[in-house]
Amino acid sequence: MEKYLNIIANSFSGYFNYLVNEISNPSWTNYFYWLIGLSLLVWVLEILIPWRKDQKIFRKDFWLDTFYILFNFFLFSLVGYNAISNVAVELFNDFLGIFGITNIIAIEVQNFPVWVQLLIMFVIADFIQWNVHRQLHKQPWLWEFHKVHHSVKEMGFAAQFRFHFMETIVYKTVQYIPLAMIGFGIQQFFVVHMFAVFIGHLNHANVGWNYGIFGYLLNNPKMHIWHHSKELPKDRPYGMNFGLSLSIWDYLFGTAYIPQEGKDIELGFKGDEDFPEDFKNQMVFPFRKKNAQ
Repeated sequence: MEKYLNIIANSFSGYFNYLVNEISNPSWTNYFYWLIGLSLLVWVLEILIPWRKDQKIFRKDFWLDTFYILFNFFLFSLVGYNAISNVAVELFNDFLGIFGITNIIAIEVQNFPVWVQLLIMFVIADFIQWNVHRQLHKQPWLWEFHKVHHSVKEMGFAAQFRFHFMETIVYKTVQYIPLAMIGFGIQQFFVVHMFAVFIGHLNHANVGWNYGIFGYLLNNPKMHIWHHSKELPKDRPYGMNFGLSLSIWDYLFGTAYIPQEGKDIELGFKGDEDFPEDFKNQMVFPFRKKNAQ
């Protein structure tokens, strides 16, 4: 027990020191400034070439979503996630130790070129996320958490990070074992993560492009807008276009749907008129007894 308490204590102090270092020491591998830089870049694109020209620069819930970016990217780890995840990993390793297993690496990729490692990690992680995303829509109890993301009524780059913190726990938990089995240990993982952030920003931004033929590979604004459609087709009651960075999974498995230009469709979900509009109540909403399935 003392070991786990030490892990918790060290996780809080370690992450706090990391966060201070991120802010005070800009570098090419600095998540904080890459996040700010990419956010400003995509916001400028929204301002210069807006798809919905009547949408305000400071759209509805602009500042709420901006806070979500900082909370889900940094503050959530500071207030507890980093400590919880570190304890969970140690518990999992201790469990394996009971059976004499020191690791679960099944495929060695360290000898591959770095770009190959990054590509493998990106594709595997995105496929896992696509499957998890489908379940967020299909499973009633998960959908209660995912409603936070779908409460967006006007799309903008920051809407990508309007999601409930429980989604982080679900995504990371499901991803952990498959990625651990491949034995990734590269320092350049931030490249994959920031590329995914950039694609996600663009998917939610007020810009209107689809990358042409490459739209069958990469998710894009004209495709993702339909994922946020309030009105769903009768044959797709759980939604469509579940891809995060890649769209290819939706085309391969029949969940792609772009019937027409979706620039002015209504966004949200059925019953969102009664959904809370502030951060605190959006976080509490899924835990209310009346929402239990």
